[in-house]
Amino acid sequence: MRLAICNETFRDHDFAGTCAEAARHGYAGLEVAPFTLGNPENLSLSEAENYGSIVRDQGLEMVGLHWLLAKTEGYHLTHPDPTIYKRTFDYARHLAEICAAMRGKIMVWGSPQQRSLEPEWSRGDAEARFINFFQRLSPHLAALDVTIAFEFLGPLETNFINTAEETIRLLEKIDSPNVRLHLDVKAMSADSKPIPQIIRDSLPWTAHFHANDPNLRGPGMGDVDFPAIASELIRGGYDKWVSVEVFDTSISPETLAAESMRHLRDAFA
Repeated sequence: MRLAICNETFRDHDFAGTCAEAARHGYAGLEVAPFTLGNPENLSLSEAENYGSIVRDQGLEMVGLHWLLAKTEGYHLTHPDPTIYKRTFDYARHLAEICAAMRGKIMVWGSPQQRSLEPEWSRGDAEARFINFFQRLSPHLAALDVTIAFEFLGPLETNFINTAEETIRLLEKIDSPNVRLHLDVKAMSADSKPIPQIIRDSLPWTAHFHANDPNLRGPGMGDVDFPAIASELIRGGYDKWVSVEVFDTSISPETLAAESMRHLRDAFA
């Protein structure tokens, strides 16, 4: 299993130091939040290429991007305003180019607030905008060899796309090999179905996987049975990245990275 970690985990380091720390802890890949590179809107492709070189200089593989709309303003995936909708589409194209310039392959699309629906919006119209957005983006993704891994999130985070089944239903309508499913342990924990069953049912659609816990820490650092999750991934023949994404800043990056790696190695052994 290919193990990676998200770069914002190492919040006390510059980018080169982050890459060095990820490698030191035994991770093979790095996943990057665009806002950690400055203002992503102004990031040039040559700057992105340089960041990708830094990743590879530390012996890591550039996995891709996540937290795509974090710390941004004026973007929304399902907004009925054509100006906001177009601005978001243009930004997504730019991020795909940044990802490819860094030699990344995956863009995890979560961003709950920038897809949630207002009470007066029609859900059917919002779904149509969602489908159209990714159908139009798909040729650009294909040309860059980049895949969107769309992340469903629990109802406490967003009111739009809360389950794997809902995501897959929309992915079937988008009908693109470059727009697939993302599975996240924290998000799956909000579902009524057992996590191993969600994995079993949706693995053929899955392009990427985030390892964490509902307590916002790393895999194995909470109550979720991560060995059972690992067993299901192995049984299903999953051979893509398993990337550690943590949120609890009260724990030191050293502890989060080390403990997550220890539990991952034990689970996938």
